[in-house]
Amino acid sequence: MEKSHPFIMPKKLYYVYIMMNKWNTTSYIGVTAPLFERIQQHKRKENIGFTSKYNINRLVYCEEFDNSYDAISREKQLKKWSRKKKVELIKKQNPEFLDLSQDWDV
Repeated sequence: MEKSHPFIMPKKLYYVYIMMNKWNTTSYIGVTAPLFERIQQHKRKENIGFTSKYNINRLVYCEEFDNSYDAISREKQLKKWSRKKKVELIKKQNPEFLDLSQDWDV
């Protein structure tokens, strides 16, 4: 078994995520490297914009990537999808549209 070196940085991960308002009527798709921090920003409405204006504060879907190129490509792909197709994708991972970040400290 190979021993890990204490000075090697852990691999950076990138995330594509979908958030919705409490009625699941308005969605937001984003890409980020620090998922936890970014979701906190949305929930605290730190950035004035679409998510704060429409109270989009529930994480309902996310995908993990090893590199930013793939994550950004996926984000662009999802943004082109119809609402129906996005809802079907979410339902595969999260059929009840639960807030996946509900137990995170915000």
